[in-house]
Amino acid sequence: MEKTNRLMEAVIRRDGESKWLDMVDRAKSNPFFAKYAEGLIKEGITSDIAGALGRYHDVVIEAAKPNLIGREIVQVMATDDALVRFPKAVKAVAYQKAESASYWVTGEQYATEDVSADIEITAGGEWSKRFFEDAKWSVLERQAKEVGRAIAQLETTKILLAYKSITAASLAGGADLSLNEGANFAWTDVVSLWNTLAKADYSPKVLVINTREMQGVINQNQFIQSLYYAPESTIRTGVFDLPVLGMRLVYSTLVPAYDATHNYKFAIDTDVAGVLLIRRDITTEPFENPRDDLYGVVASERVGIGVLREDAVARGY
Repeated sequence: MEKTNRLMEAVIRRDGESKWLDMVDRAKSNPFFAKYAEGLIKEGITSDIAGALGRYHDVVIEAAKPNLIGREIVQVMATDDALVRFPKAVKAVAYQKAESASYWVTGEQYATEDVSADIEITAGGEWSKRFFEDAKWSVLERQAKEVGRAIAQLETTKILLAYKSITAASLAGGADLSLNEGANFAWTDVVSLWNTLAKADYSPKVLVINTREMQGVINQNQFIQSLYYAPESTIRTGVFDLPVLGMRLVYSTLVPAYDATHNYKFAIDTDVAGVLLIRRDITTEPFENPRDDLYGVVASERVGIGVLREDAVARGY
């Protein structure tokens, strides 16, 4: 039995049934999806072109998931609006009058931060009819995985760059921390990041490091104890928990460099530090350029990224 067609449901919910029927018609005349559907039908995986569209979308999404680690380090919100305004509360202060039991509380004031969901991230592939005559459906499915990985990688890069762009004076502690690098990255460095954020009255939720620092991580007893209890599949995706400090560890080669020899490290309170608005999550559809005899598939998403509280981030290098 075929899985529920998540792509069909998403398109109909967002754009109506006519949009979905148009996508199916375009896929029927698209050599990429015609070849892909032919292979799926022969294997008994699906029964028609609509099922092939849904299957391809699922493959893209599943390939993207392990690379969407940026969503582990920011608050994720779905939205139908092109712009969302976030209030940033200024903490209230109470005063006691000298000779009475009266208390005065300053009225809470709000600054605002506008985040626009105007970032369009797109990936895809196009080939000639000759390619489809020779390619197997499994080759086309492997390309689907590459499309999903590429979109997720760019999304994560943009989230990390948003944290990198915070001026040092605006960070928790008012400066970047000087930390050990690579194999020398130690538990004391983690504690420094955690403590800097905690002293700013935030709750550190995630530690973000470059993969280079994992050599130091694996050599530390405190990390090894966490690794014992982490599922293998979780470690492979670059995310696992550090129960001692109540943080999640995220590592990736995408974590940006501070200079030629140092990479940034972050401790983040993801509840308040930043936001990823998702106006349109990853969607796939047929692509055709008959004039140049090129056909294929394109996947895209529309998101917005914003830093809401700069001092909810501790950063070091």
